[in-house]
Amino acid sequence: MAALSEVAILEQLFPYGAPELVKNYKKYATTGLIIAALLHTGALGAYYVIPLLFPEEEEPMVTVRIMKYSELGPPPSLTNQSAAAPAISVSAPAVRPSVGIPIPVPDAEVSPEQTFASQEELAQAVGPIGEGTGTGGEVVFEQDIKIEEDGPPPDFVPFEKEPVAIKKPSPTYPEIARKAGLEGTVWLKVWVDKEGKVRKAVVQKSDAEIFNQPAIDAATQWVFTPALQQNGPVAVWISIPFRFKLSGK
Repeated sequence: MAALSEVAILEQLFPYGAPELVKNYKKYATTGLIIAALLHTGALGAYYVIPLLFPEEEEPMVTVRIMKYSELGPPPSLTNQSAAAPAISVSAPAVRPSVGIPIPVPDAEVSPEQTFASQEELAQAVGPIGEGTGTGGEVVFEQDIKIEEDGPPPDFVPFEKEPVAIKKPSPTYPEIARKAGLEGTVWLKVWVDKEGKVRKAVVQKSDAEIFNQPAIDAATQWVFTPALQQNGPVAVWISIPFRFKLSGK
């Protein structure tokens, strides 16, 4: 008995589908390989053929020469160059306006080119003012010049020379405190203006309130030399202690 072919065996084992695949797969595989080869060949051919068919325009090459400073020639002389002066057209001189008092004349004698002088031209027509000589009077210096104060100075004002008290009356001892044997110290914050006068006194610390007002009354009568900063007077705040102590103790 002759050997059965592969297709016949498959038909016996698988009556549906398999025999047709075995019978036609070689044909389909060959066709697929041919199509794939053609596609790859076309893609590679297009990669090399398209630049030949449509060449890109090359940009013009610009040659740049870099010269050294030693290769440059001497600069042109500025003295030998004579620039031609630009031509300026000069118009005919205008009729100078008359300066004086207008006088009525007939219309036939009026010149159409004649103009009247303006206020500026009249001022220029006046003769030059001569230089005068003379002696000045005596210089008078005003006394008691007041220096304006805008307001109290800040808490800290830099100064080169501190104010010095030239008049410092002592405070009055309160009679009630004297009889009661009270003693204490009052520290005042004093505003000394640019003239050295006390403008304001504020209590900073006090051992007894009864001494506050006598200390303030005495501080407002003090006179100082003004504080100086860059050779000029400045207003400052200073602290002054007023001590109230009985002489018998």
